[in-house]
Formats: sequence, C-alpha cells, structure tokens
Amino acid sequence: MNKTPAVKRPKVPAGTTAGYVMFDRTTGKIVVHQNARRKFRSASVSKILIAIDFLESHKSVPAGDARLLQIMLRSSDDGAATSFWNRGGKGAIITRMARKLRLADTTPPPASKPGFWGYVSLSAYDIVKTYRYLLDTADPRVRDLVLGHLRKSTRCGTDGFDQSFGIPGAIPRPWAVKQGWSGFGLTPPVRCANTAAAAEIIPASVGAPVGGGPISVLAANARGTTVPDYGHPVLHTTGLLGKDDRLIMALLTAHPAAGTWDASVKRINKLAADLYRSVS
Repeated sequence: MNKTPAVKRPKVPAGTTAGYVMFDRTTGKIVVHQNARRKFRSASVSKILIAIDFLESHKSVPAGDARLLQIMLRSSDDGAATSFWNRGGKGAIITRMARKLRLADTTPPPASKPGFWGYVSLSAYDIVKTYRYLLDTADPRVRDLVLGHLRKSTRCGTDGFDQSFGIPGAIPRPWAVKQGWSGFGLTPPVRCANTAAAAEIIPASVGAPVGGGPISVLAANARGTTVPDYGHPVLHTTGLLGKDDRLIMALLTAHPAAGTWDASVKRINKLAADLYRSVS
C-alpha cells in the first residue's frame, strides 16, 4: 500500500495507545496513519477472519450457521464465534488467513490460550488489508455476506455492551463496521437495549471462553504470554466509510488499566471523529 504523510495526525489522549490507518480507495493510498504495524489484542475484530475462513471452506452454509454468522458479525456474539473457532481448528484459522491474505502482523493466540480468539494479535495495517481483500479479491458470495452483515451492525452487542462507539458514534452513514472491546468487565455500566427490529437477534450461547472479562482476569490469563496490552482494556473500531466504500478505517486503542468504559468510549469517539475530519 502506498503512503502519504500529507494529512495531520489527530492527537491521541494521554494514557491511551492508538494504532490507526485511513486508506482512500479512490487514490489507492494510506492518507493518515500512526503505529500502523503495532500489534494489539484483537478482541472481537478477529471475528471477520473467522467468518471469511468459514465461508471460504464451505460452498454452502446451513441455516443454523447462517444465523450464527449473522449474530456474530452484526451483534458480535461470542458464543457464535467460539462455535466457528472450535470447528475451524482454533488458531489454525488465523494461520490460514494470515498466509492467504499476507497479514504479516496477525498471529494466533498463545499456545497456552488456544480457545481465546480474542487474544489474536493484529495491527491496523492488517485490518485495512483484510477489508481490501473483501472488497477487491474475495468471492462475491463471501464479500456480500460479510459486508452485508457489517452494514447492519446493531447498536448493542449480545453481551449488553453498547457497540455504537467510534465510527457509529462519530461518523455519518453510510458505513459498515466491526467493533472490538475487551477488559471492561462482564457487566456493562448500563445494559444496552436494541430496538424492536434488532431485538430478533438472539445470542447463540453463553459462557464460552472469549478472552474478555475483568481487567484482573485478563492480566492473570495473559501473564507470561505474548498477548499485547494485557491488563489494559482495549476498544477498537474498524470499517468502511462513505459512498462506494471510499474510505477504510482501522482504529485500535488500548486504555489505562484503571480506565472506565465511558471514558474510553469518549476517547475513541473523539479520535474517530478527528481522523474522519482530517481526510474528508
């Protein structure tokens, strides 16, 4: 990908670590970037790779799996992701996708945590490459299903967290998004409630290992491993922006260990808005 340094970088709040890339598909260039190759804990962003791997290895999708893909991609359901993760060989999914899409910064979870798809390591640069693969290279069946669900992202995740931060909270439609969050505890500060139309989506399952949970649990689980930013909550917003999907944004953030959900959301919303204004 070609790069240009012409656009001024937004200021990252003190105590927050950010890696981001904004790619303009009309010029074929990265227009602004910072820490583009820094690895972050993926949280739910890895669900895009899980979906692509499943679809490319199945010529037809059973109705039950179609429903799991819907709630995993639209509402970030963890149980659905764990179902595909286990059936696809866990970390082997990431190895296959990294090789096929040439994702140099994307690696499986540590061998000691094979069930934790949220402990995949990836970079903003690789996320942009993944969206470019979907738009420009993937079979139309795969592209349309994955991006079709991301265009219908629900306000609430099935875990009760409000996933309308970042792109949905700061940038006007049209957009398609996949969000990620981890380390803010198991219970949201205020439980999110979808509209009646979106409420038809029901969680696939509960209680599956996802690599989330309280900060103290994250630190204990990741101690002594190569999981990035263990002990710190992460909040990620990624997706396609504008008419004809002109822009691709990947914004990954790690927050102070004592950071709250509300404060972290405010920080990523401002960063997303500033990034968008810098190129639009």
